[in-house]
Amino acid sequence: MATYNTSSKQLQDNYAVLQTLEPNDFVVGQSITVSSIGAPFNGTFQIVDIPEFLFIGINSSGFLEFNENVPLLNQVLFACTGDDVARVAISVGLITYTQTCSWITAGNIEDWLGIGTATAADTAFLTQCAAAANAFAYRRRQESGYFDSLTTSPSGDVTLDTIMYGGNLYRQRGSVTDFASFDGMSGGGTNGLSPMIKQLLGVNRAVVA
Repeated sequence: MATYNTSSKQLQDNYAVLQTLEPNDFVVGQSITVSSIGAPFNGTFQIVDIPEFLFIGINSSGFLEFNENVPLLNQVLFACTGDDVARVAISVGLITYTQTCSWITAGNIEDWLGIGTATAADTAFLTQCAAAANAFAYRRRQESGYFDSLTTSPSGDVTLDTIMYGGNLYRQRGSVTDFASFDGMSGGGTNGLSPMIKQLLGVNRAVVA
């Protein structure tokens, strides 16, 4: 879960624009929860745009318009029905979003590893690996410009990649590959994503239609 403080609010033509005090990583289509600002801003909304300029309303064709002479950082825009509110600074208000990806399960990793029936301790760790793999895969694709469902994997190759990554996490249990070097000893190794994982995840290329 991530929470951001808001520094300004605006409502124009049934679209709200909030500015966060700190840089955010919101993306279009994401669901956010707004609180402590007051009606009609409070509630759960879907992000429509991440504007970089002052929002000035809707034109005659129904498209969003912005004043490109007034750049503004860290904004988020969403549909919100209410009376117009001129842009004003605020010292209260929060934007919260929670992303819990569930593309794979511990059982998927167990099957891929071929370890048969896992012990209770193994099951707990497999569950942790699955959660970490889901979060990692979703975040890396989001950073590459994709916006995926949190509950359904976008494709079979992404599913396989997430399972493989989770399996690799499981196999690293108890191993140490990075440590501070001592005199006369070489430093630890550094692991990066394999080309296959990047290929399956689709993070080594730009988003395609």
